[in-house]
Order: sequence, then C-alpha cells, then structure tokens
Amino acid sequence: MDLRVADKAYLVAGGTGGMGLAGALALAADGASITLVGRDPDRAASAVQQVLAAGATAAQAAIFDVSAPGGAAGAVAQAVAAYGRLDGVAITTGLIGHEHFDIPDERWVEVLNDVLLGTTRTVEAALPHLIQSKGTVVTTSAFSIRGPEIARLPYTSMKAAVAAFTKGIARHYGKQGVRANCIAPGAIETTALTQIRKVMSETKGIPYEEALERVMVEEWHLDIALGRPGKPDEVGDLIAFLLSPRAGYLTGALINIDGGTAF
Repeated sequence: MDLRVADKAYLVAGGTGGMGLAGALALAADGASITLVGRDPDRAASAVQQVLAAGATAAQAAIFDVSAPGGAAGAVAQAVAAYGRLDGVAITTGLIGHEHFDIPDERWVEVLNDVLLGTTRTVEAALPHLIQSKGTVVTTSAFSIRGPEIARLPYTSMKAAVAAFTKGIARHYGKQGVRANCIAPGAIETTALTQIRKVMSETKGIPYEEALERVMVEEWHLDIALGRPGKPDEVGDLIAFLLSPRAGYLTGALINIDGGTAF
C-alpha cells in the first residue's frame, strides 16, 4: 500500500530504535522525509542510515531529550528548518519501570516527566505546524492501562494520561484539520525483551525460540490470543498508517495492538 507520504515530513520522538524506528522505516519505504529524535548520537546516526537505505527522501537525527524543558521545541524547530514543513509527529518514548508498594513522590515526578511530558511537550511544540499542514499525531499508551498492576502503577497511570491527552487534542483541533490517535501496544519484542529471551534460554535451559513465550505465560501470566510477543515492525506499520493520509477519517482513537491480551 502506498501511504502517499512522499511529499511529507515527519518527526519521530524515540525514533532511533524499537517501535519508533520501525515506524520511521515504514514511512521511509514510501519516500517520506524524517527527523529521528533521540538522546544517543551514535544510535541516532545508525538509525538515520537505516532510514535512508529504506528509501526516505531525506533523514536527519535531532539529539534532544523531549522530556526535558526545551527539548521538544528544539527538535521540532530543527525538523521544520530542515524540511520547511511538518506533517506529523509520533511519540514512542517513555521507559517502563518496576516499583515497590510504597512509591515515593520523586518517582512519580520522574515518570511524569519521562512518560507524559515527553508526549505533551512534543505535541504542543508541533501543533502550530500541524495546523498549517493539517497534520497528524500518533502517541503511545500501553495495553496495561486496562489492567493496572502495582508494580507498574506510575508508568501505567501516565500512559493512561497520554490516552486522555490525545483524545483531547483530537477533539479540540479536529476542526483545524489535525488528527490525533493513540496506540496501546502489548508485549513487543524490542531490545529489552530480546535480552530477556536470551537470559531465560541460557539460565533455564529453554529453547531460545520458546523462552520468551513460556516466560510470558508461566511467570508474567499474560493471556495472549496469538501466543507470542509482537514485533516492532508490526507496530511500526500501524504508526506509519495512522500518520499517513490513508487514515484520513480516523482520529481520537485508542487502538490496541497487543495480540489479543486479556486481563
């Protein structure tokens, strides 16, 4: 499917790896121009080369922390300066953490900055340009907002706030032509889960190709209809579609991409 993005420019926060990079690669395959936002210059440089090899018209790295004051504004300014326009932003940042039962205020503030403010700051910086281009927003929540657990309560709470924020953007800015949708991924085998697969295989003697699937059921007690973790490119394809004109009448949605995870 041609996403009709060859004349468009996109910014992906968290685009130097995982689901964000997968989304950028899907856009690149149809010739989009892309700004990849990340904190690690070496990782970003590698991601830019991958995106160019996939077919992007142009690609650049923007080394910023979007959760820090001024970071998102700087990344957006660099994107617009390079391409003269901004047609969409995707935000895939926000690291999961595990907590104890007593969660100090400082931890709540840390997760607020990393998970929620990284999203709100990027969208707010991009909105003037998205109004001009009638552009798109894709944010990232999590399947766990439907079944919060104490071990991830700050993360899940902030991801629920991301979903609510996105709905509000969609409702308010829809009449100006801006679309905003939120995805809720389940267990996706990015680098962290691949490492768990390796460790579980080595320490428990489970065949490598079965290790993560068994841990998900036996230790994490996840009931997933498809019986496996997702792949970053499966999420990336969804991100690219939502950013593209192909999803032209879709806004305000919270879309599960979790393999059929039940709670």
